This record gives sequence, C-alpha cells and structure tokens, in this order.
Amino acid sequence: MTRPPTAVPRRATAVTAVLLTALAGLLVLTVREDGYFADPAGLSWLYAACWALFAAAVWSLRRVPARHATVLVLAGGIAVALTGLGAPPRTSTDSFRYAWDGRVQAAGISPYDHAPADPALLPYRDDWLFPTGTACGEPDLAPVSEGVCTRINRPGVHTVYPPAGELYFLLVHALSPDAVRHKALQTGGALLAVTTTLVLLRVLRRRGDPRTAAYWAWCPAVAVEAVNNAHADALAVLLSVLALGLTVRHRALGGAVLGLAVGAKLLPAVLVPGALSGVRRPRAAAATLLPAAAVLTALYLPYVLLSRSSVLGYLGGYADEEGYQDASAGNRYALLRLLLPDSWAVPAVAAGMLAVSLYVMRRGDPGRPWSGALLVTGTAFLLTTPGYSWYALLLIALVALDGRWEWLGVAVAGAAAYLTGRVVPDAGTAAYAAAALAVLCAWAARRRPRGRRTTSDRTTGTPSPAGEAR
Repeated sequence: MTRPPTAVPRRATAVTAVLLTALAGLLVLTVREDGYFADPAGLSWLYAACWALFAAAVWSLRRVPARHATVLVLAGGIAVALTGLGAPPRTSTDSFRYAWDGRVQAAGISPYDHAPADPALLPYRDDWLFPTGTACGEPDLAPVSEGVCTRINRPGVHTVYPPAGELYFLLVHALSPDAVRHKALQTGGALLAVTTTLVLLRVLRRRGDPRTAAYWAWCPAVAVEAVNNAHADALAVLLSVLALGLTVRHRALGGAVLGLAVGAKLLPAVLVPGALSGVRRPRAAAATLLPAAAVLTALYLPYVLLSRSSVLGYLGGYADEEGYQDASAGNRYALLRLLLPDSWAVPAVAAGMLAVSLYVMRRGDPGRPWSGALLVTGTAFLLTTPGYSWYALLLIALVALDGRWEWLGVAVAGAAAYLTGRVVPDAGTAAYAAAALAVLCAWAARRRPRGRRTTSDRTTGTPSPAGEAR
C-alpha cells in the first residue's frame, strides 16, 4: 500500500516535537546540576547528551514542511530558552558583574572608575553580591576583606565591558523589581535569545531555509550561556544578526547596528570583513564603516567624559591573563602550537586572519555577508582556541544564518575546553582539532563534483530536506 503523501511530514513533525521535548527536559536537569566544581565530568556528559538530542532534533526537522518548520523552530526556541531560567547561573559568575555595574551606574558612578572591591563603593553592597560569614565557603566566591566575599569574579579589577553592554546592564537594573537578583538578567537573556530567533527567521524567509534558524534556537549553548549564565554576548549576537541582515540592502544602517554590536561586546568586530563581502569600491566600504565608527564613538564618548579612569578597563590585563599576548602563558593558539614554536603563534594568527579577511572582502558574496562572516569568525576561533564556551554564541548564530552546520563543532570544542578541561586537561585541544577536521572534511565534500543540486543546496550549502512540502 502506498503511503499517503502527508504521512512522512506529519511523522517527522511529531518525531521532532518529541525530540524537542526530551531536549528541554534534559536541559532543565543540566542547568539544575551544580556540577561545575563538584562533578565537571558528570556535567560534561549531561551537556553532551543535550547536544546529541539537539543534533537529532535538527536532523529530524529536515523532513518537516517549511510552513510547519517555522512555527516549530520558534516554539522550540521559546521552550529551550525558558529552560535556562530553571536555576541560578551554574557555570559562570559574569552576570554578577553585570548586576553590579548596573547598580553603580544607577548611582551616577562610572563603572570604569572603581573595582567592586573598592571601599569607596561600600554603600552599594548587599548580602546577595557580597555575602559574609559562613556563606564565604562556597567555591565560586572571591574574598574581598576579612569575613567578606563576593560573587563577582576578579573583584579587584575594573570592568572590561564596552559601553553598549554597560547601558544594557543599567537598563536591566532600572527595570528590575527589588530583590529580583539573577532572574532579571536571565529573563533579559531569554528575551534576547528568542528575539534573535525571530530575526533569523525573518532574514532566512527571504534568503535561505528557515529550518537553519534551529541551529540557534534549539542549541543547548543558548539555554546555558545566553539565558542561565545570562552572558551579554546574547545582546551582541542579536545586534550582529540584525546588522548583517540589514547590510544587504541598507549598508549605512547595517553599519550603524554593527557599531552597536561591537559596543555591546568587542567580539563582533570580527564581522567587519563579512560585512564588506565583495565590496570593491571605497565608497561602498565607507558606507558601512563610517556609521559603525560613528556609533561606537558616540557610545564611548559619554563614558570618556564621565570617567576618571580608562574606559578600556581591565581589557589589557584580561588579554594577558588569558594568554592572548603571550602564547606560552595559557591554552590559547593550541592548534598552532602543535605545529609551530610558541613564539610564532601570534604572527601566524595575524597572517592567517589577514589572508582570510582579504579573501572574504574580495571574493565574498555581498548578498550573503554572513557566509564570509562565518568563515572569518570560525577561522578566528580555530586559530585562537578560546577557553570560554559563551564566545561561540556569535558563531552559532552565523551557522544559523548560513547553514554550514559543521562549524558547530567549534562551539562544542569551546564547551569542552571550558568544562571538560577541568578533568581532562587537553580536552579542549583535542576537541578543537576534531572541529577543524570536520570543517575541512565538509569543505572537501562540497568541492567534490556532484550531480544535479537543488536551489536549497546552492543557497545554503546544506542537503535539501527530503520529503519537503511547501
């Protein structure tokens, strides 16, 4: 008996919904597992299982009709984002710095002028951010003075966050009820994550396959890093996706939003070559770069005028601490250091990034700036091998825009470096090597001559979903 033509899509929709439900349930367990200090190995396995369910759900989505997929992507994205609200931040304390910066700004103090441990800010402390007594025995608290500790990491140094991020912290503080604590920033992260999904769906409706928005919407890293840990990267990602989507038709507006993205978290500066994909005329490049520079200057200027200290804060110290300036001081440039002397790593990164950026600006598709942005950003991650998993949120959004799923391995590698590396020292290096190999294999496979390819293949570089009903 012939199967009805609607049977396969309906079954695929049901299977995808079941997988999403399982993913959401497991994510709730994951964010409620306080294993970063107590059991990082167990937490790593839980997180790996979440990624496996995510992969299965995205694979199943290939057979869901496009008109149903959009609703499923959005509904699943909302469910995944909500799971991050199930517990306090588990694997990062950065959001406590955000809350503190918002508080001191509300008091009319520049966040760049005083470190949280500065006695001048004693009137603004409370028992949540600055516990006392026996509470100071928790492993994620930093000592401040005798009998006083803080949830804020690096309390002796000034903030490192750029001005758009600081304005976001101030806004969240201003809108938050008293004693809401971590929930305010987590709720902000959830709203940013879901809004990013909506923007992705809007862009992909015109220039891609809306199914690929699931790479962002359903990704476990979004629930853990954007929502539970409430990283400001979520704001930068939303602005970055908006900027690249706008750049296709409105270069000046896209450039202005890109300036906002860089002002939220400096990492989106790596998108500049992608935003200039295929641009040969200086006037066209200026149409993007000048608004970006103007917006970034306008963001920094009030803080420059109001602050007695440098608005770069602890940025230089952070780069030193993480080994970005001295390759022998940390685990940065791990793949390059397998092949080259440590002293060659930084020049090799500079040369590699310059070559890839020039290639994208010369040969990139101006109608798909996110393709070049993904190549440049992914290359930057593989060359520098960052140890913080939330940096990859930007990469995940670019994968959702472009559809080249193999780059998601880089995000997994970041999680391995940050979490699994606590029990297996070289886990990050091995994971980044595997991610690089996956990217190279996928590139080689796409270069191989093939038979007739569908429009979806040519547009996104991904296999056309089977059984698609439009």
